[in-house]
Amino acid sequence: MARQRSMSGTIPSMETTHEELKDNTIIIVLGASGDLAKKKTYPALFNLFRQGFLPRDVKIVGYARTKMDEAEYHKRTTAYIKNPDEDADVASKIEEFKKLTTYVAGDYEDGAAFNKLTEHMEEIESHYQHKECNRLFYLALPPSVFTTVCKNLKEHCYSSKGGINRVIIEKPFGKDLESCRELLSSVKEYWTEDETFRIDHYLGKEMVKNLLVFRFANVSIGSLWDKNSISNVQITFKEPFGTEGRGGYFDEFGIIRDILQNHLLQVLSILTMERPVSFSAEDIRDEKVKVLRAIPPIEQSDTLLGQYVAANGKPGYLDDESVPRNSTCPTFAATTLWIHNPRWEGVPFILKAGKALNEAKVEVRIQFKDVTQGIFKDISRNELVIRLQPSEAIYLKLNAKTPGLYTRAVPTEMDLTYKRRFTDAKIPEAYEALILDALKGDHSNFVRHDELDVAWKIFTPILHWIEGQNGARPRPVNYPYGTRGPKELDAFVEKYGFRRNPGDYVWPITNVSNL
Repeated sequence: MARQRSMSGTIPSMETTHEELKDNTIIIVLGASGDLAKKKTYPALFNLFRQGFLPRDVKIVGYARTKMDEAEYHKRTTAYIKNPDEDADVASKIEEFKKLTTYVAGDYEDGAAFNKLTEHMEEIESHYQHKECNRLFYLALPPSVFTTVCKNLKEHCYSSKGGINRVIIEKPFGKDLESCRELLSSVKEYWTEDETFRIDHYLGKEMVKNLLVFRFANVSIGSLWDKNSISNVQITFKEPFGTEGRGGYFDEFGIIRDILQNHLLQVLSILTMERPVSFSAEDIRDEKVKVLRAIPPIEQSDTLLGQYVAANGKPGYLDDESVPRNSTCPTFAATTLWIHNPRWEGVPFILKAGKALNEAKVEVRIQFKDVTQGIFKDISRNELVIRLQPSEAIYLKLNAKTPGLYTRAVPTEMDLTYKRRFTDAKIPEAYEALILDALKGDHSNFVRHDELDVAWKIFTPILHWIEGQNGARPRPVNYPYGTRGPKELDAFVEKYGFRRNPGDYVWPITNVSNL
């Protein structure tokens, strides 16, 4: 299999990777019986194991309230590994993987249960040849137990044998600025910033990680990357399904907390930050925080809210029995952010996310300004589209003359579709990349405490407005299940300068329409 070269031009070896990892490591998955662990954490750990990217002598311990025997535990942890029955190599590796994993049942509030977990880990560590022992705790848990679990882990499970202790915490990190600060403060009582890895899985996606290289390793792109060339930017997240019985949970958070405030804001910060001094974690995160500090809180007038209703044989949001009657929780939101700095002053950044839409897609669409009028009238604007998922791609929409004896400009594209260009490459899942980073101690793709604070400052006022803390709740407009979203969306984006290109242009590689 062909391997792509790194930025330095050299190919990293497996030995180099192992030198960055810590031998004698135990990975403890708390919440091991939950959906997140089954669907994301354990499949990611398996893929790292299969490719040789876990520490030597690694062991994996699951911990949860559920009482189950070893067979049931292994069944759950391997249920979402892809194609185990169709590939003999995968099936063989699954059996090897099972031998690395054990399970301990216990409560999250009971210190004695955590002592039992420690006894289990010490039994494993007694077989290590070296005295140093390392522990990575992965909290695949709801935020309601973060503080209690972090306290019990520090007081009962913290290794003091000269090794490292690290804790990975999943989002959401609070519900607004105040609750975020409370959560950050409570976790910091027990775990230092260097030991804490706050995971937003979008930072592990291949195309998001590629943004740094794309922006700063190409002079031609860098020269276009400012208010002088760019008219507007849209960052879009679309899901083709609704809450599907999880409406009760979703209603507590809503689409803005679920997607915009974390995932899409992370993408925006990498798109707009200044060039870091180096690729070190702190240099990158310093620049992200700087650009986020230049964004004021979102205005109500810069917001469009929607809620899906029954259509195309699918139920509406309020038809979900777990959703409170007459809920005004938005399942679609478009918000416009402004960055008050010399590079981006006056450029609108439109973040859009919705459930029950017409397709699954996450993309960045950068629309450039019009060319000088005169010989070109109503010609299509140039657009740079970065497709994060599915089918990772970057394509630049240009105007070109059609072949023939007459002069007519038509839109076409310069295309980098990953599946075509990197035919032998395996694009890792985001959780694989982030767990490996945590094992190495690399914070580059994790969220720093001050970054969270400034992110919540941007979104908290609009969230309090939506929840009626300052008066009557706004009622979202309705949109039919399976459509592009509210009919008001076109007018909303157009008022910020977005211009739909003339004609029904379709990107031919993946049949992605210009939405």
